Amino acid sequence: MGRTELVAEPLRILYRLRAFVGAIPRASVRRQARKFLRATRDCRTSQRAVLDELLALNAGSRFSREHRLDEVQTVAHFRKHLPVADYEGFRPYIERLKQGDFGALLGANQRLLMFSLSSGTTSESKFIPITARFLKDYRAGSQSWGIHVLDDHPSINSRKIVQFTSDYDRFRTEGGTPCGNISGLVVAIQKPIVRTMYTVPGTVAKISDPTSKNYASLRLAIADRDVALITTANPATLSHLAKLGDMERDSIIRDIADGTLSNEFDIPRDVRRQLRRRIHRRNPTRARELEQIVEREGALYPIDYWPNLAVLAVWSCGSAGAYLHALKRFYGDVPIRDHGLSASEGRMTIPLWDNCPAGVLDVATHYFEFIPEEEHESNNPTVLEAHELEEGRNYFILLTTSSGLYRYDICDVVRCVGFYNTTPMLEFLHKGAHIASVTGEKVSESQVVMAVRSSIERLHMTVGDFTLAPAWGDPPNYQLLAEPHYDWLPTGGETLAQLVDEQLQELNCEYREKRQSGRLGTIRWVALPPETWHNFARKRQQKLGGSLEQYKHPCLVPDIDFGRQLLQSTVAEELSTTDDRM
Repeated sequence: MGRTELVAEPLRILYRLRAFVGAIPRASVRRQARKFLRATRDCRTSQRAVLDELLALNAGSRFSREHRLDEVQTVAHFRKHLPVADYEGFRPYIERLKQGDFGALLGANQRLLMFSLSSGTTSESKFIPITARFLKDYRAGSQSWGIHVLDDHPSINSRKIVQFTSDYDRFRTEGGTPCGNISGLVVAIQKPIVRTMYTVPGTVAKISDPTSKNYASLRLAIADRDVALITTANPATLSHLAKLGDMERDSIIRDIADGTLSNEFDIPRDVRRQLRRRIHRRNPTRARELEQIVEREGALYPIDYWPNLAVLAVWSCGSAGAYLHALKRFYGDVPIRDHGLSASEGRMTIPLWDNCPAGVLDVATHYFEFIPEEEHESNNPTVLEAHELEEGRNYFILLTTSSGLYRYDICDVVRCVGFYNTTPMLEFLHKGAHIASVTGEKVSESQVVMAVRSSIERLHMTVGDFTLAPAWGDPPNYQLLAEPHYDWLPTGGETLAQLVDEQLQELNCEYREKRQSGRLGTIRWVALPPETWHNFARKRQQKLGGSLEQYKHPCLVPDIDFGRQLLQSTVAEELSTTDDRM
């Protein structure tokens, strides 16, 4: 028996063992998935039962007592006692949680595991409490999603998964609670037999430098030929990783051949020590295979080094959908399974089919309410339960979860595209009118205003109306659109854009992370012709009614085509004006 066979035989035994042992937990997960599907048959009844359970779960908390939630008997009572709220409505109670006063927001039997960090509308991050019950709910949705993927693509059962996650314990609060990313916590509590399915161990999440972390992930993942599923949130991340793998191909191939991890990257010593067992074996056979791919193709991309890819699990809704076509160049024509709409605050949908951006509302774990998109800014909007939605209409979604958030406005706009049994199927469209997000950075209008105001004060510049808007690119970026002032230096716009970019990184932790990891490019200055904003305001008021005096200029627009359309409209108007003069 040759050396290759000696290495392969233990792997075959491990796969058989994993398939046998895994049959037991898969049976449990299937029961959970069937329970979810049963809940979709009567959406109204399922949701009312979930609301009752969630209210009872945190009944003893200070928040619950102060809002008299123990008196709630009906949905109408619930809405009467609690207004729709954003994070600021819960911040005082969460600040107490951070100090160890768990009774401020949680019931006596609740156990706080961590805080998931997210960008807030101000310069302060949001600390979303993650309890043991919340994690159970979160994993239940993930498992229901996952078992459908496995059943639709059986080859995944005997092959490997590449998953990219972040650290759940980046730092601790004054009360000692870990703060980070919930995906890292899910990986940290995986059973040993489950971990054998993944090529990238959780310890890689401890690498803080983004490029070094990505290199270590690729070094480990590319060494394994038998990958069937790749999962991460944003499709732009997969494009970025594919290009990095090709750019560093010589180093990766050498590391795989020698059983090493390049010292050219900033990887902490303790992480290197923990990874040693995974990388110390030399693999010249795999290295030669990769070299032959480079000789034949002139590049090293996943489409060639992972020939058994069955599924890419990424977001496909909203702005993320525009990046799916680009993935084919690097990964081939592989089915896409959307992750579903989820955030630090909760899991909202569970997609059940390939190449379908919509998912079934997760009615078994959270309680949901909806505000029609056109009424979101109203003082007295219509509020609907899940079963009351109408196909083809857009809504803002409100969450009530086991972590103590009630009627929480996450500022996500979704469209009801149909129903699964009596439960709505939802597709994510975009963040709300005052928030923009291309790769998950969730930039708010108030942050943009603060960044520009601080920048112009430091530069002693004069700036009139401006708008920050996302734009397509490789990577995507934001454009700062403004009319240059007459006393600016020739490079004034570029200097301003650069400083705004730096200020926005200070104000928004997720924007900073996306910039440092290369998923977002730097803000680009776009000079507008004189009178552009005046004409824009005039046209908008003609369309919407009202007067120019009532017009509020948008300092942030989430529409990724806004800049292009604005410039096209401006050029068209200039040509029309020229024709009139002739």
